[in-house]
Amino acid sequence: MMKKHDFILAVLLGGAVLLGGGTASAQALSVPDTLSNYILTPKAPETPRINGAKVFGVRPGSLFLYTIPATGHRPMSFSAENLPKGLKLDKQTGRITGRVKKVGEYRVQLVAVNELGTARRELRIRVGEHIALTPPMGWNSWNCWGNAVSQEKVLSSAKAMVEKGLINHGWQYINIDDGWQGLRGGKHQGIMTNSKFPDMKGLADEVHGMGLKIGIYSGPWVGTYAGHVGAYCDNPDGTYDWVEKYANEYYRFVDPEKKVKHGVNYHHGKYSFVKNDVQQWVDWGMDYLKYDWNPNDVYHVKEMQEALRSHDRDIVYSLSNSAPWGDAAQWEKMANCWRTTGDIKDTWESMSKLGFNQTKWAPFVGPGHWIDPDMLVVGMVGWGPKLHYTRLTADEQYTHISLWSLLSSPMLIGCDMAQLDDFTLSLLTNDEVIEVNQDPLGKQGMVVAQEGDVVVYAKPLEDGSMAVGLFNRGLSSAEGTVTWKNLGLRGMQKVRDLWRQQDVADSAESFTTAIAPHGVRLIKVYPGNSRLQAVSGR
Repeated sequence: MMKKHDFILAVLLGGAVLLGGGTASAQALSVPDTLSNYILTPKAPETPRINGAKVFGVRPGSLFLYTIPATGHRPMSFSAENLPKGLKLDKQTGRITGRVKKVGEYRVQLVAVNELGTARRELRIRVGEHIALTPPMGWNSWNCWGNAVSQEKVLSSAKAMVEKGLINHGWQYINIDDGWQGLRGGKHQGIMTNSKFPDMKGLADEVHGMGLKIGIYSGPWVGTYAGHVGAYCDNPDGTYDWVEKYANEYYRFVDPEKKVKHGVNYHHGKYSFVKNDVQQWVDWGMDYLKYDWNPNDVYHVKEMQEALRSHDRDIVYSLSNSAPWGDAAQWEKMANCWRTTGDIKDTWESMSKLGFNQTKWAPFVGPGHWIDPDMLVVGMVGWGPKLHYTRLTADEQYTHISLWSLLSSPMLIGCDMAQLDDFTLSLLTNDEVIEVNQDPLGKQGMVVAQEGDVVVYAKPLEDGSMAVGLFNRGLSSAEGTVTWKNLGLRGMQKVRDLWRQQDVADSAESFTTAIAPHGVRLIKVYPGNSRLQAVSGR
């Protein structure tokens, strides 16, 4: 049983506080500022601190772009010891650029200095066949803007990622979802942009100039889910019979009554323009591809993989949606990420159903290949021009971010970045939580215990410690316990609350906590088991 002082501590730390409206069924808050009382993440210190992933993958000869994520008072200067040949560092921005030709692992010592101190941290640069050695972190346009996405909105989110400091915590991708496409044309007969994206190359250059990366969307049908031109066509010249009949000012090919998207059923056309489109994306400078259709099939996945790999540009390859588990071994070999689910919504029913049903994928998860239970539904979302604050309570949002971190899932923000409130920002900038997601070992968290509505997930970390999430899936407060026996740990262990970034217990046996409805207690149990050899004398 929990001791009295431990229970009081748990309550004070928020373990039994009903965050975000009092009950799990509470309506979404219309004024996000009221959530400021439930911010758990401490502010980053003014002294320098280097954050983000500890390992970075690049293919030999590919263009290299890495911005050192560092918090602390500005101005700040950067240096790097043992950079491999072909790379250079901008001391003011902390951006590392260039190309590395020689395969191998390079242990680089990063240094950040401001008037208050110096921070040092090792970054392992692995030059080889594999990229996305940790789950991608960034933003995607769909869950806020849907088909109303535009160049202006994308650029606004990129600027917000820098101005609000997310870039200093390892966030780097700005991904355009469905809604950018126009007609085929240009030098490569690739898909050109519609009127909402007047200069895609200029947009990519501007995003890169901020130290970020940019992504794009397509699918191997003749048309996409939102009714735009896809990577296949029924005509050899790349024209689409249904375009002239149904086109409107944004090149969204639907009939005037919006009853039929592009006048045909979703299907793979006779003629592939995959190579054409990839060449166009390379010319624009794309770094990420979301490739979307259902069901995902090996032929079309492999076709796109080979087209992407034929260029000396590293493009993270993300499949969507509802990838069949029967082909998991193929997705592991060919894709960097694959959607294991349908689309997420900002409700407990949707988020919890998607997040708590990923265990079967664990054997296929690891550096360079990640499961994707869809994007983060925090902040201002809406799937179109009209946005609303997420309907998830504060506790449900803590569960959302904690669970995705334990699952080693891509972390793709789905809200309008320009309207980030303090609470949402605190969810996305907790470096100790991010470290769980970005751990170089790349293991997926697994269920190690369950009793009633309380389920315990654990994820082994590279340093031998264990990240543990105690989740309450019920409608009333509950008490959860994790034992070191559950985790396979022995000896005295410290317990660290990762959201609050503070040690909260020492124990040789277990940890018990109160958990709010639909809430979580995310902890790190360390140091783990000793790596020293046990020697018995005679």
